[in-house]
Amino acid sequence: MNLISSTPVFEDERGMIFDLVEEQIDSISRITFNVGAVRGNHVHKETTQWTFVVIGSLEISTVLSGEVKTLQMSAGDFFVSKPGEPHAMKALTQCEILVFTQGPRSGKDYKSDTFPVKII
Repeated sequence: MNLISSTPVFEDERGMIFDLVEEQIDSISRITFNVGAVRGNHVHKETTQWTFVVIGSLEISTVLSGEVKTLQMSAGDFFVSKPGEPHAMKALTQCEILVFTQGPRSGKDYKSDTFPVKII
């Protein structure tokens, strides 16, 4: 899991523009969480997943070098999960995220590249 810096690419008196993903995107999903809900607990073999926290806060957990690493994320935070990287998210508040994916994890093919693991 890598955090992505949200630096504006353009700013004027109207506000700012942030380019979140500059790669080919196969799917964009809007996902909501109730407080305490856990999503993910899976790994993708081929899919890269960028996650942008729109509302609320959550904990994102991943396994790196055999250890579970957990970070707290809140509105405006952005991170990427690469293929083969287990990830799980737990809502600390009501939460909404946007998930941008590149690879076969989208729509009706969601389960074709999503394999369960137990992180949280």
